[in-house]
Amino acid sequence: MQTANLMLESRTREASMDSDNQYRGKVLIVDDEPNIIKAVTRLLHKEGLELLSAETGAQALSILENTLIDVMLLDVMLPDINGLDVLRHAKQIDPETVVVMMTGHGTIKSAVEAMKAGAFEYLTKPFEDNDLIPLTIRRAISYKNLKEENQKLQGMISGQCQFSNMIGISAPMQRITRLAQRLANLESTVLITGESGTGKEVLARNIHFSGSRRQRAFVPIDCGAIPPGIIESELFGHLKGSFTGASQSSAGLLKMADKGTAFFDEIGDLPLEMQIKLLRFLQEREVRPVGGTTVDTVDIRIIAATNQNLEQMVAEKKFREDLYYRLNVVNIEIPPLRERQEDIPALIKHLMDKHSARYNRKMSIGPEAFEQLLQFSWPGNVRQLENVIIQMLSLSVNEVIQPEDLPPFIRSLAPVQTASVSDDMPLSLEEYERLCVERALQQCKGNIMEAAKILNLGKSTMYRKIKDLNINVKSIS
Repeated sequence: MQTANLMLESRTREASMDSDNQYRGKVLIVDDEPNIIKAVTRLLHKEGLELLSAETGAQALSILENTLIDVMLLDVMLPDINGLDVLRHAKQIDPETVVVMMTGHGTIKSAVEAMKAGAFEYLTKPFEDNDLIPLTIRRAISYKNLKEENQKLQGMISGQCQFSNMIGISAPMQRITRLAQRLANLESTVLITGESGTGKEVLARNIHFSGSRRQRAFVPIDCGAIPPGIIESELFGHLKGSFTGASQSSAGLLKMADKGTAFFDEIGDLPLEMQIKLLRFLQEREVRPVGGTTVDTVDIRIIAATNQNLEQMVAEKKFREDLYYRLNVVNIEIPPLRERQEDIPALIKHLMDKHSARYNRKMSIGPEAFEQLLQFSWPGNVRQLENVIIQMLSLSVNEVIQPEDLPPFIRSLAPVQTASVSDDMPLSLEEYERLCVERALQQCKGNIMEAAKILNLGKSTMYRKIKDLNINVKSIS
């Protein structure tokens, strides 16, 4: 299946490019005074940056949740949320965002507090030197780029992989990939949350096999699949004859994971009595087999995952609070596929390539079938999408997949009308993307923002697609 610009690099940028096709950076200006936003915008307009703005803390945090921001110029005094609190939340959302604080009421105490919270610089208003803002932004972006290059070099030296199977151009998935790359060579316990099928184990494997423990075992432990009566012996092992049916000794899964990683999948399904024993293990890192008296110390990294709300389970006394805090050192939440539809074309391409060789099929997807795949809500997330791809490769008699080749639960959607293209004309994903973008622009008379809303795309993603697909917006409007 032919396509272009859909496979992801480890750090895809949703940003406009300057005339030299070099990424300059994305800056978010946060101030409740529109005149300040206009003045800063005027000072930065020659810098080749993509500029966004917000007048409240809530607006700023919403933008950060959905867009990768390089530098944020943040006023301390905002109408809804204190700027220092916005700074702290911003660092939780994306620690890589460089934050420059601005204030008209500067004090040494507030400056120190901002620096402790992670601010890069602290500027006071009014700005007497017009070069101060551009110079500070250049320094901030240089600092960020230098830091990223250093991380890349460290990854190359350690032989770290590039998370090539973490597919997603959406801002949340890029943020997750960046965070996972940083965690790979750390020892932090990680809790991965998200609906079934979102790829929690894929992420856990990426963290393990990209880090210093990659030569050691990655041991998945499905907490919901092990019968309660034998879960202790499965985890900690047992001695021969320690219980009925124990015809030989077993080392246990935790001993197998020594020097490696133990992945506790669906940790929310672990029985309460085993939660106590797991908590003790996390505290002591000691394993004693069932029926044994000797204790072995093990060195294991812990990654856990769940599709349940552990905080709610703690409140309902179904999950131990102390164990929850032991596991929730670093939390990564993977959003469901329906909330990141812009990732679907890349996932389809990746999965088609992955399974085509296995089934010895070279197939493409027709426009109507492709549109129905995009429109489907995917309650089973990436796992369900993969199953559908496998089914189509296995059962379709056509080389170009048509709507009738889709499973009934997808075909039941209302027929999708496509542009004036003959029904038997197969399109590559690139051609189909161009068709969708051009139709949306035509419908909106060249209004890029309105067209982006129709396609459910962010503004920067829309601009990037227009550039990548070489679409002349003026000719359409």
